[in-house]
Amino acid sequence: MLSRAQPKRVRKTPETRRAEIVAAASAIALAEGLECVTLRRVADELAVRPGLISHYFPAAEDLVAEAFGAAASSELEELIPAVRPDGDATGHLARFFALTSGERYDEMSRLWLNARHLSRYRATLRERVHHQEALWRDRLAGLIRDGAAGGEFRAADPELTAMRILVVLDGLASHANTGRDDHPEVITNMAVTIAERDLGLADGRLAGRPAAPH
Repeated sequence: MLSRAQPKRVRKTPETRRAEIVAAASAIALAEGLECVTLRRVADELAVRPGLISHYFPAAEDLVAEAFGAAASSELEELIPAVRPDGDATGHLARFFALTSGERYDEMSRLWLNARHLSRYRATLRERVHHQEALWRDRLAGLIRDGAAGGEFRAADPELTAMRILVVLDGLASHANTGRDDHPEVITNMAVTIAERDLGLADGRLAGRPAAPH
């Protein structure tokens, strides 16, 4: 009888395995909520033993925080890339506003709501939420600062303008679970209006631009 050679298993590097675990946890968090990110649930998703997950994340709370952080960082990189493609700062800011709407954005808004609620009780997650909030403020303020340096914006305080924009967007995003279809246009565009006013741009300058790929 001919014996069949068993396929050789490829051993993944620790870095690859950890990234795989975090990616699976982030996907679960987005689809089902951070409460569903458990060592067993992630193990089932990857068809591995729970002990493998606990080897990389002995505390489930660390995996929950990492799952949120990975998803939030991925969204930030999509909306305001650290290395921006060619184009002026005004165009990139308009693109940012164009992307902060729709089902994909609402999905992330629900995750932020989920994380902020759970962070009341989970210190590790609370620290990660604070860290991600700081990253968002810094990235948006940096874009505004670049526009001011290039003469596109009038920005007396880029950090304060960034905070105003994000606070309004967070306020609107708090309705992601109940829907925002009944919001009048003046409310929907409030963050854009604040940005245009603070940056000395004409009304409508940041609205209506298509989201260019990057």
